[in-house]
Amino acid sequence: MQTTLSRRNFLRTSLAATSVIAFPSIVPASVLGRDGAIAPSERIVLGGIGIHNRGGYVLGFMLEQPDVRFAAVADVRADQRKTVKATADKHNGDTNCAVYRDFRELLDRKDIDAVLIATGDRWHAPASILAAEAGKDIYSEKPCAITIELARRLARTIQRTGRVFQAGTQRRNVANFVAAVQLARSGKLGKLHTLHASIYELQNRLDWLPAEPEPVRDIVDWNLWLGPVPWRPYNHTYVDGGWRGFDDFDSGAKLLDWGAHTLDLCQWAADADGTTPITYELIDLPGDNAIECRYANGIELLLRRNGWLGLGTCPVRFEGDEGWIETGDSGKIAVSHESLRAGLPPPPAENGISPRYHVRDFFNCVKSGAKPRANAEVAAGSHIACHAAAIAWKLNRKLTFDSATESFIGDEEANRMRSRAVREPWTI
Repeated sequence: MQTTLSRRNFLRTSLAATSVIAFPSIVPASVLGRDGAIAPSERIVLGGIGIHNRGGYVLGFMLEQPDVRFAAVADVRADQRKTVKATADKHNGDTNCAVYRDFRELLDRKDIDAVLIATGDRWHAPASILAAEAGKDIYSEKPCAITIELARRLARTIQRTGRVFQAGTQRRNVANFVAAVQLARSGKLGKLHTLHASIYELQNRLDWLPAEPEPVRDIVDWNLWLGPVPWRPYNHTYVDGGWRGFDDFDSGAKLLDWGAHTLDLCQWAADADGTTPITYELIDLPGDNAIECRYANGIELLLRRNGWLGLGTCPVRFEGDEGWIETGDSGKIAVSHESLRAGLPPPPAENGISPRYHVRDFFNCVKSGAKPRANAEVAAGSHIACHAAAIAWKLNRKLTFDSATESFIGDEEANRMRSRAVREPWTI
């Protein structure tokens, strides 16, 4: 771990030295990457941080990649460390997957090229920032940041360090969503005027669950699980996934659970990546918690729960003055008139939940240095817009947002909600 050589350079150097000193030694074709094998020097060494339900699902697709080797997992829970290690060891055919309680020990390893971060929301941005500073490329589950300030700071860190970052908004690489966006951008819908993004029922819990005896640190490291958020008594429900909806843990009133996907797709369709709407206002739709947002060019973005066509979870709809298109996780696509269907793909074999092509996009970019589809700047714009909408909902009033300064105009209370205090010693 003290050497300045990367694992790949070390292997290349070692092979070169072997060919000089021990020539004509026979080197297996698999080492050289022939006969369809991936040479070890070309493999991406992957680590995982907080790999639970969704993270385990994504990891399964990553393990399928022939040029990726999963080498280590870090988790505050001993049972999860054991589960992920068993999965990795079975796949790798050995017992070499390392386990860590503290993810910073994993980041200290010089041989790890990239990390999958699938902790709860509170750790996504801080862990991603620390990983980038440690020279790792990052695939982070969404929401990637629990405040406006953290979303922007993460994007700036990725830009400064030159790392590859992919947000886990996998629908940017799912065929039916890609086709819908392409149609919207093609002009065939006419001039876009309204975008629709589905969201959950919003929730903002400020209470605490009843205190329970805190486990020993090696079983569940409660202090590290909380990390940067305010301290509260341990309750097993939190670490079992029941933290969602509590303001301390997600800070977005659950709006980003789907909004990070659907608003992101609307931004892409409107060619608005890197910017945000400028106004956010609650509107009265019975039984809904709808929020109307508007871009500087006049395009309306409507965040709503109800009124969809039943095309699966996470639906989006793009409307122009000459037609509309709607799609969802079923892969089915509805259009305003059949002439728009020409060239659209049939429903894909895998629905919008699948990250298969998204993880491949990430690993291709790890190798090439290119930006993946859901890069840090893309994620910053959609996350900041989601947070601005959530703040408008929490305050129950219309807000005007300056995209250039990423601040609310004339509303100091809203501006204070762009960031939040960090519990010591977890500042970064």
